[in-house]
Amino acid sequence: MKKIILSTLAGLALSSTAMADFPNKDIQGIIQWGAGGSTDTVMRSVSPHAEEVLGTDIILTNRTGGVGAIATKYVNAKKADGYTLLMGAENPQMYKVLGLADIDYSDMIPVNVLARGIPMLVAQNDAPFNTMQEMIDYIKANPGSVKVGSTGQGGLASIVMAMIESEVKLDVTTIPYNGDGPALTALQGGAIDVMPAVLGAAVQHIKAGRMKAIALVDNQPSPVLPEVGLITEALPGLNKYLPYGPFFGVFVKQGTPDDVVAKLTDAFTKGAQAEDFQTLMNNRGYGIMNLSGQPAVDFLENYRSVSSWLVHDAGFSKRSPEEFGIPRP
Repeated sequence: MKKIILSTLAGLALSSTAMADFPNKDIQGIIQWGAGGSTDTVMRSVSPHAEEVLGTDIILTNRTGGVGAIATKYVNAKKADGYTLLMGAENPQMYKVLGLADIDYSDMIPVNVLARGIPMLVAQNDAPFNTMQEMIDYIKANPGSVKVGSTGQGGLASIVMAMIESEVKLDVTTIPYNGDGPALTALQGGAIDVMPAVLGAAVQHIKAGRMKAIALVDNQPSPVLPEVGLITEALPGLNKYLPYGPFFGVFVKQGTPDDVVAKLTDAFTKGAQAEDFQTLMNNRGYGIMNLSGQPAVDFLENYRSVSSWLVHDAGFSKRSPEEFGIPRP
């Protein structure tokens, strides 16, 4: 018995020392979406600052597929030790009602909800329309001819299109991509005509003349692109959903030790406060959030409620939010 007690105490001491020494090796950052997209941009911008605080490298890997579910399941299958981070967007908050996974962010610990973005519609330069109303009129006159990029059911593009179709039925051809980065590349090459995307991912392409802005999916102008019209000018009924947009955050598996979570939180909080990160986010139209702890949990719960009921009311959820105790907002 004495040997067992001593062995147990020694194990606890080693575990405590290991946690106190965290991190003592590289950390893996698993990005839900592809290179060049919104999530990728945010995470690759903040991670160098978090690395400085932690004193170790964060190895970033894009693991795409399943509207981010592949990356989410991958991280959830790893040890709860803080060495595997999920770097994701808003999509997991709809997984349960969409039948994509049996986990969402309520089953994880938010290290930091870093920023949020504004959706918009962009089109290739040769598209025969320049405003939301012109796009609607053209699609009605040419059913099935307009190719719209998508990132899958539950992705931002599908939510935006669901909002639009709650007001007006449009016959378009949907083309799937693994993230808004690849989709925006396809748009520039003429493979698709229109893409619902995040302002932060599209703004540099717009300013460089590689694509054109059709409308902001918002109810107020953006100082980044003040000349771009609002979607509510053509579809005022969408005001009931707005403002709405994606967010980007860092998460770890439930069960990760509190002191490890605290160290990660401190690192990404300081990263989000870095001047060059804030400048980049502001210049691209992202809003800095920098939420952790209970404020992050509260934000995530509210977002899950709004988004889950939105996709359910739009008619493409597989299960009702009520089944998961998700209250209607």
